[in-house]
Amino acid sequence: MSDPKTNKNILLLGFVSLLNDISSEIIQPVLPLFIASLGGGGLAVGLIGGISDGLPSLFKVLAGYWSDRLGKRKPLVVAGYALSAAGKFFLPAAATWQQVFLLKTLERSGKGVRSAPRDAMISESAQEGRRGRGFGLHRAMDSTGAVIGSLLAYLLWQGGMSYSSIFLVAGVLSVLALLPFYRVKESFRAPSCEVRLKLSGLSPELSRFLVIASLFALGNFSYMFFILRAQGLFSGAEAVAAPLLLYALFNLVYALLAMPAGIWSDRVGRRKVLALGYTLFALTALGFAFVTSLAGLIALFALYGLVYALVDGSERAYVSDLCPAILRGSSLGLYYGAIGIAAILSSLAAGALWVWWGAEATFIFGAGAAALAVVGLMMGMKRTEVLAMS
Repeated sequence: MSDPKTNKNILLLGFVSLLNDISSEIIQPVLPLFIASLGGGGLAVGLIGGISDGLPSLFKVLAGYWSDRLGKRKPLVVAGYALSAAGKFFLPAAATWQQVFLLKTLERSGKGVRSAPRDAMISESAQEGRRGRGFGLHRAMDSTGAVIGSLLAYLLWQGGMSYSSIFLVAGVLSVLALLPFYRVKESFRAPSCEVRLKLSGLSPELSRFLVIASLFALGNFSYMFFILRAQGLFSGAEAVAAPLLLYALFNLVYALLAMPAGIWSDRVGRRKVLALGYTLFALTALGFAFVTSLAGLIALFALYGLVYALVDGSERAYVSDLCPAILRGSSLGLYYGAIGIAAILSSLAAGALWVWWGAEATFIFGAGAAALAVVGLMMGMKRTEVLAMS
């Protein structure tokens, strides 16, 4: 049973994520446009999106394991956010897309260090039977920051600021995101026995789910392809303004529905919520393959936000349900590592398809992988709703 006093950790960690995501989402919708302005095409976007998101996932595996071994979560969480903040300050100096690649990878490595220990803290700080609510609240606050950040990106761009100046504003905000950690309490005690990281130690149910989540991640390529797809339907100033506002819509829907989706997963089971999310992503990707109008883009970006509300927190809560408490950090790290490797392959494949056969092929590929993940989830996890081994 969680100590009720630690529940405030979820709010504090959510506030950290809110501030950090304001910073990150000022950068996110502008970044693919910045890459394009530096001469980078679909392959460059795929490389930056895949490697910068996927490679740091290896840090997630190690960070989760280290937090279990050390018996402490907070130091790694703080270090991860600090590394991201430091990386953002160098981004305004980038003059080529290759430099963006290196700096973005550095910035995202901070996420690699913090994510698994932070999610373990959320799981340990939530009341029994309310992990979905806890993760949903955190994702809602995180996504609220994303809404604010993407709107700020639009306003700063409309105000005449250069890409580099916008990135500098983001760097300052990322430092402010470190302040709430002063009141965050450690949620974990050192284990009474030595913790070892072994794939053979995972439950069969968790192992199967990691494969299924990785298959979905293979189709869930970088958001930057969705931004580029929207940009291709506009010209002039609208080619920048419209994608920024559509991305803000995506985050708004995500923020509004993340917590209700988490509560729903507590009530009806993670498998059903994830199956719906995976199915909707397949339909969304097909829609992006053939969309030709602004009205279509508005509907699809809203649906894209719903998909993330259903999937993001529910996957993490499901992993937490399917592992013992002593291995929660390690299990979440392995989850992040698995989907991170899939993310690298996904964005590289998506970029290649974009260049060789066009945007339509990229999104059809995403829809197919998501559809296979639905089949795997319904068949492979049909006997496993919630084990809650904690």
